[in-house]
Amino acid sequence: MTNNLNAIDLQHLNQYTGGDLELEQEIYGLFKEQVRIWLRLLIADGDKEGWASAAHSLKGSARGLGANGLAAACERAEAVIMSGSAERAVAAQDVREKTDAVLHFIDKREYKLKIQSLRSSSQDSNS
Repeated sequence: MTNNLNAIDLQHLNQYTGGDLELEQEIYGLFKEQVRIWLRLLIADGDKEGWASAAHSLKGSARGLGANGLAAACERAEAVIMSGSAERAVAAQDVREKTDAVLHFIDKREYKLKIQSLRSSSQDSNS
């Protein structure tokens, strides 16, 4: 089981967002879309070009987000492109587990931000 507690380095992400929570949420949305597009191409016995594109693209998205564990898993997936399907299956499973941890982190973070926003607007209306 992957630890989701540190699935995203928020300090790294904050360097890009400057603390703008709307931008942070937009980045999460873009990341989720990237995952939807690319993860389905990480098939152990699939074509190598699709595998390479998926691993490389997910690695870049993960690095931009600060999802360092996922980026490392994608880098390992890139390294086994020419390997047999058993090695690729292990790499794909690792990427999926790390992706699940990142998506879980994002879900929890988005929930927390939504609650903060609701509390803030509730306090503003009571003032």
